[in-house]
Amino acid sequence: MLSYSTQLIEDDDIEAVTKTLKSPFLAQGPRVEEFENELCRYSGAKYAVCFNSATSALQGAYSVCGIKEGDEIITTPISFVATSNMFVILGAKPIWCDVKMDGNIDENLIESLITPNTKAVCVVDFAGKPVEMKKIKDIAKKYNLLLIDDASHALGSSIEGKKIGSFADMSIFSFHAIKPITTSEGGAVLSDDEEFAKALRLFRSHGIIKEGLWKSDMVEMGYNLRMTEIAASLGISQLKKLERFIAIRDKIGRYFDDVFRDNGMFVTQKIDSNMVSSRHLYPILLDKKLHPFKEQIFVDLQQKGLGVQVHYKPIYQNRFYIHRFGEAKLKTAEEFYNSEISIPCNQTMSMEDAKYVAQSVVDVVGKYMEMV
Repeated sequence: MLSYSTQLIEDDDIEAVTKTLKSPFLAQGPRVEEFENELCRYSGAKYAVCFNSATSALQGAYSVCGIKEGDEIITTPISFVATSNMFVILGAKPIWCDVKMDGNIDENLIESLITPNTKAVCVVDFAGKPVEMKKIKDIAKKYNLLLIDDASHALGSSIEGKKIGSFADMSIFSFHAIKPITTSEGGAVLSDDEEFAKALRLFRSHGIIKEGLWKSDMVEMGYNLRMTEIAASLGISQLKKLERFIAIRDKIGRYFDDVFRDNGMFVTQKIDSNMVSSRHLYPILLDKKLHPFKEQIFVDLQQKGLGVQVHYKPIYQNRFYIHRFGEAKLKTAEEFYNSEISIPCNQTMSMEDAKYVAQSVVDVVGKYMEMV
């Protein structure tokens, strides 16, 4: 089955991991620091701190910037639940901002949601398409708010040639297996703030500092959220291929853009000319008339060998959030959820695969369009 997104592990990746397995260091050693340095070199950020998952990285980012009970965080509901879960556990309240039909937070609505309790704005670069970062940064600066970018979809994305990872106060990347590059599980926080970086390193490692020889001191509460040497070795190897992987994804995405243009059944996410998207996802958005048939369309696509998925059910619709914060309703977020299906677009695919995916999508959706 052709997956909506998947990893590509090659012989040199296996060799890099094997070399580390034969080394003296598996848990703590030089590979993690090397991977962090390479992430900085690639993104343009001054500091990178690796974690064992992007969820841990989010937890670290929210914790070290002082988010606490009673704070409000303006964020998007169109994301994986970890985006908000990791500040909710600190006692903060999500303030849901509606999205646009590209899946990204609507920057024009943010300012109206700011209150004296607002601590931060947390955005998500949906599918790899960067948010309108300049306007959002200007709002954050105007109100003295932290800007946190959950860029889990967006390693390799850029705006006017500047890589995602160097815009926000802190940016979080994911190296989960389905992302454009993988460490199997893993994440990182990137920042230009040295104090944040120091605090993050303490947070991921029990809050302990080494003072020489066997001597150490626990100076703050912390956890064991470190990335392993094995994961970092895979990350170093994979990062060298990121531009190639994104180029393949983008070639397929541009082919889909051309084939699907003005089809009358669904629209696609438009990537602005000044942006590069990692194309972590390729979303199609069904016409409203097709919403009643979405489940059948999904099943039919799977039966054709397309590993499709839906991204995402609005976070506030989950029972935990309803019980904790009450019911919420955002018009565009719910329309987006009712419309969206992510179709296969990844670096393991050939152009023949892409043509099969495109034809299958047109055939399946077209069948149901004839019924409306």
